[in-house]
Amino acid sequence: MTDVQQKPDTISGVKHMKWWGWGVEGVAFHHDDKPAFAPFVKKIVGVELTQGRHDTGLDIGDLTVPASLASSAVVDKLTAIVGADAVTGDDLDRVVHTYGKSVRDLLRIRAGRLPRVPDVVVYPADEAEVQKIVDLAVAEDLVLIPFGGGSNIAGSLEPLPAEARPVVSLDMGRLSKVLDIDEDSGLARIQAGGQGPDLEEQLNARGWTLGHFPDSFTHSTMGGWVATRSSGMQSDKYGDIADITKGLRVVRPGGVLAIRAVPSASTGPSLREMIIGSEGRLGVITEVTAQVHRLPEKREIIAYLFPSWHDGLAAMQAIAESDAAPSVTRVSDAHETAFSFATSKPGKGISQKVTDALPLLLKAKGWDVDAMCLSFIGYEGSPEHVARTQKLVGKIVKANRGMSVGTGPGKLYDQKKFDTPYLRDFFLDHGGIGDVSETAAPWSKLRAVSNRVYAAANQAFDEIGKQGWIMSHLSHSYHSGACLYFTFAFEYTSEDVAEAEYDVVKKAIQQAFLDTGGTLSHHHGVGLEHAPWLEQDVSAEGVAVMKGLFDAADAGGNFNPGKITGP
Repeated sequence: MTDVQQKPDTISGVKHMKWWGWGVEGVAFHHDDKPAFAPFVKKIVGVELTQGRHDTGLDIGDLTVPASLASSAVVDKLTAIVGADAVTGDDLDRVVHTYGKSVRDLLRIRAGRLPRVPDVVVYPADEAEVQKIVDLAVAEDLVLIPFGGGSNIAGSLEPLPAEARPVVSLDMGRLSKVLDIDEDSGLARIQAGGQGPDLEEQLNARGWTLGHFPDSFTHSTMGGWVATRSSGMQSDKYGDIADITKGLRVVRPGGVLAIRAVPSASTGPSLREMIIGSEGRLGVITEVTAQVHRLPEKREIIAYLFPSWHDGLAAMQAIAESDAAPSVTRVSDAHETAFSFATSKPGKGISQKVTDALPLLLKAKGWDVDAMCLSFIGYEGSPEHVARTQKLVGKIVKANRGMSVGTGPGKLYDQKKFDTPYLRDFFLDHGGIGDVSETAAPWSKLRAVSNRVYAAANQAFDEIGKQGWIMSHLSHSYHSGACLYFTFAFEYTSEDVAEAEYDVVKKAIQQAFLDTGGTLSHHHGVGLEHAPWLEQDVSAEGVAVMKGLFDAADAGGNFNPGKITGP
């Protein structure tokens, strides 16, 4: 990675990603220090990589941005609420707020496909201003789409192409503070627009952590996590965002839906659960009361190797059923393991000699090194807790034919865990599509899910006439099952057909999830991208209940219409 300091945008210090890709200008993936990477990519998908190609060369001035439909009267009313400096109809701001950061989004933005963009972007300073904007939207029949960090990859941010009403993007970036911490209860009141690093900095300064670290952590927000039912890498210890969220404030027409933070309640259907995952359909989340934890005394990630995917899965299941309490349980299949080794930098001295000798050692143990699987297991807490958990896990690893390879690879994983989206953009620059789909299923069905997804993806690659690659890892373990996270890649034919080719593969993988007992998504949400599979997942009656809820709570269809249940 090439690092630069992120500069705030011009409006009220709110930070945004670059309009054409992930992250900020000047930060990109490079492989000049990873000699095995380019040959590996050439081998698996046939794409030739070059050095030093770190951006697309796109210029915002090359885009044809549709004219705003917001009348001067509407803009004047918004300006009266938030001030002239917090309302903009600038083309760049409108484009930044049009899409998320999925591969589909990036293909469209790079091709200049902008069928519908927000007409105006507003930056409220507090909940009172959000309330006035919400009330105005209903009174003037505007469409309101909440915007956090813009990291969504499920089509939850874009306006519907045929939307004829003015669309307002409600950027929550100014609401970014940790307001209060109840230190007796470990409950923090957090504004919805705070991005991950900023929130952790505020919490850490007082000795606390949220413990929520999704892949998008550096550019996603508290409100976005709640709105999409996010899950972080250390969910085995801290829980998913649904576990972390204890109280909520949601602005609705005429008032605030306030859910108090209590340990548990028997108050009818859970309003908290209705809001979590609602993607802006029920109102605007302004504040979350979250469970926070004291910073751990010790934190360590250890890497392990297993001779097969079967052994790795069995070990993760045994850990979930045991008294061990790790913070991370992750195992990659053989394909993802090979990819991980291909992205490694050469070592020095003794460490490189050990790395070079490892395949010989494993072969001597009777392992097929092409089938081996790399695992990372995290430990946090007091030194005593960490030692006890490592001992319990060590026994389980050994019982499943695994072996420890120490903390070195774990430290590297910990340092680079948020860099993957940059690699996806780099691959796109070179004519390749790389994307992810994830699911969750019971332990009894995980192997069937994995096998079916591989078969479906390879059949889809054949259908589009491409040499493709699929790989996966298990993460986010529960007593009853786990998440399987798949990455797929291929070289697209041309920009004109790239999205169509992508659809063939993406749809095959999603359908394979549902055919084998998995869910349409474990933690990326529904949006427009996954809505076609919702009925298969939750039943026709389930969709009818959701539609009934959305229609009753938003009779005018002003709140992010079309998301989850479809247009």
